[in-house]
Amino acid sequence: MVREHYTTTTPGTHLQRPEPQNVYSVGIYGWRKRCLYLFVLLLIILLVVNFALTIWILKVMWFSPSGMGYLYVQSKGLHLDGESEFLYPLHAKEVHSRKDSSLLLQSTQNVTLNARNPDRNVTGRLSVGPDMVQFDGQQFQIKSMDLKGKPLFTVNENETTIGVDKLRVTGPEGALCEHSIETPLVKGVKDVDSSKELRLESPTRSLSMDAPRGIHIKAESGGIKALSHLDIKFHSSNGLLMLNAESLRLPKLPQGTSGDSGTSDGLYEICVCPDGKLYLAVADIVSTCLKYNRVCQLSS
Repeated sequence: MVREHYTTTTPGTHLQRPEPQNVYSVGIYGWRKRCLYLFVLLLIILLVVNFALTIWILKVMWFSPSGMGYLYVQSKGLHLDGESEFLYPLHAKEVHSRKDSSLLLQSTQNVTLNARNPDRNVTGRLSVGPDMVQFDGQQFQIKSMDLKGKPLFTVNENETTIGVDKLRVTGPEGALCEHSIETPLVKGVKDVDSSKELRLESPTRSLSMDAPRGIHIKAESGGIKALSHLDIKFHSSNGLLMLNAESLRLPKLPQGTSGDSGTSDGLYEICVCPDGKLYLAVADIVSTCLKYNRVCQLSS
């Protein structure tokens, strides 16, 4: 604290006021001044570096009033050109490609599409993995692109419906069905190779064909074979069984016997037992089925 000295004088005397001994200068000098200038210089350098980095980021990321890089903000949504990589889930109402290109979804592991209800619960999931394509939902349906939107393929918990007019199976082993099939027509593939034939086969079970109004079997350029380890039965509840061919051969049909030996000059007639079994009887002017019906007695 500066101490001041006061000198009293009497009127009429003139004394010289003594000069103050301590003089203080206002300001920053010395090492404090150098530190202040250095700090200001560092602030200016940081400001210039931050401004340069901001300009560089804006230039690299292609920021513009309409968007960022290939991403443009439009009134209908976001428009993205080129390829984009999403590290986290993408939530969108609709995703579609440009008119002149296709939409490609690619992942190193799998691609999963989820549909959620208002409670955020998953109601449908489509997962495309490296080994298989899996769909989880109540129903899976494929529709045509026409205006009517005809369902082509529908799968639910109870049944699988194929809505096309023609189902073609081109595999070497055909189609394997563990249960029944309902269809109006089963047709073989038309090919130059005649070795490809239509086969209906049941290796371990029986094969049954039922129709409310009849069954029509036709071979345009070949024969029809019916092979069975046990019995082959043709049953018509209200109608007749017609075999229309130029010749009908039953090579292993048994020949009935009787007490008398007859000659038929190689002519025979076909007889039927009460249980439906067929046998041959020597032909005569009148029927000889009763005469040679011992085959029916033996079979009973």
